Amino acid sequence: MTTTRVLTGITTTGTPHLGNYVGAIRPAIQASRRENVQSFFFLADYHALIKCDDPQRIARSRLELAATWLASGLDPELVTFYRQSDVPEVLELTWLLTCVCPKGMMNRAHAYKAACDANAAAGEDLDAGVTMGLFSYPVLMAADILMFNAHLVPVGRDQVQHIEMTRDLAQRFNHMFGGGRDFFVLPEAVVEEQVATLPGLDGRKMSKSYDNAIPLFEGGTKALGEAIARIVTDSRLPGEPKDPDASHLVTLYEAFAEPEQNANFRNELRAGLGWGEAKQHLFALVEAELAPMRARYVEFMAHPDRLEDLLMAGADKARRLAQPFIAELRQAVGLRRMLAVARASPGESDGGKADRGKLAAPSFKQYREADGLFYFKFTGPGDRVLLQSHGFAQGKEAGAWIQKLKADGGAVLATAPVVLPQGVKPDEVLEALSALASS
Repeated sequence: MTTTRVLTGITTTGTPHLGNYVGAIRPAIQASRRENVQSFFFLADYHALIKCDDPQRIARSRLELAATWLASGLDPELVTFYRQSDVPEVLELTWLLTCVCPKGMMNRAHAYKAACDANAAAGEDLDAGVTMGLFSYPVLMAADILMFNAHLVPVGRDQVQHIEMTRDLAQRFNHMFGGGRDFFVLPEAVVEEQVATLPGLDGRKMSKSYDNAIPLFEGGTKALGEAIARIVTDSRLPGEPKDPDASHLVTLYEAFAEPEQNANFRNELRAGLGWGEAKQHLFALVEAELAPMRARYVEFMAHPDRLEDLLMAGADKARRLAQPFIAELRQAVGLRRMLAVARASPGESDGGKADRGKLAAPSFKQYREADGLFYFKFTGPGDRVLLQSHGFAQGKEAGAWIQKLKADGGAVLATAPVVLPQGVKPDEVLEALSALASS
């Protein structure tokens, strides 16, 4: 079964509300549990700096968002969950992509054009208040996606342009530096047309900017009950029939109800159920789903060190993929190590073995240890060990991995059963593999 990589970024500038949970958090977590999906979720804290200059707000949002996603059921063992700022390879890839990105492409980006239009309407210089972060935001987004070669990226319709730009940058890099190989897959935007958009207290789309949001965990049970009590309804009294299709309270109920519950609720309203009692029904339904998650959220918020440990473990998992890949990309663009190669000294014939040993070309050495298992190591100049394998029951298994590494290098390094000795960097290994292939 083919594995599909799906990547979701979460901008760290706010606190989630009930609409965020129903429209984004819950469906994304459910999708991450599919067997054929490899999911990446990251806190987009570098993106947050583009539109927020309040350090306390960003720090608090990172904490609340991490706690919210984990409390809502995101499994860090099943997915890769990390902070963008903990994976420095993303920024290096951003620069590599910036160097193949036409300025005209960024001129057409929606966010930049909107800022220019607003400045023009206000009689300001077109670039007033526009930072390079805002201007080149799509390149950073492209690096987020291409770093892990995500196949699918769930986005709102306003973000589709950025996925198209990501595809363009991927194609440009592949063409310029691929040498017949495609380093990047071309991602697809997934626009969830059917994702639930919850109405707020006044019937408009739930949004903090409208001051009509229902809190998810913030304020606990009391805040949830008080918010639901403020939902605007019509003036029909208890006993009077009500039209379920004309009430946004029913839309909220449906987001949490099973089909049978929903049918019963609608029938009760038609039979004259009072709005006050209907709100109590809604509160009980929502609270039943949120209460266990809220308890986990409170626990995480009280122990941020646990969140830190989980996020750093996620960053480590992400970097095990990112480090060898960025090393390949560095080599592709010419940022290569200068390695010594074996060469004879003037007048040397059969002698000089010691000197040749110091300049020995990279090589694989396979051997068997006293434990009965077969191993191999990859050495570079001066017999420095660059890779050490795990043990294999059969010598042919070790030999097969040697052939894979010789043939494919960095393409299999991230999944090879090897460890890098302390002080050895992935790009050093890739340089040596490349030198071996060309010798």
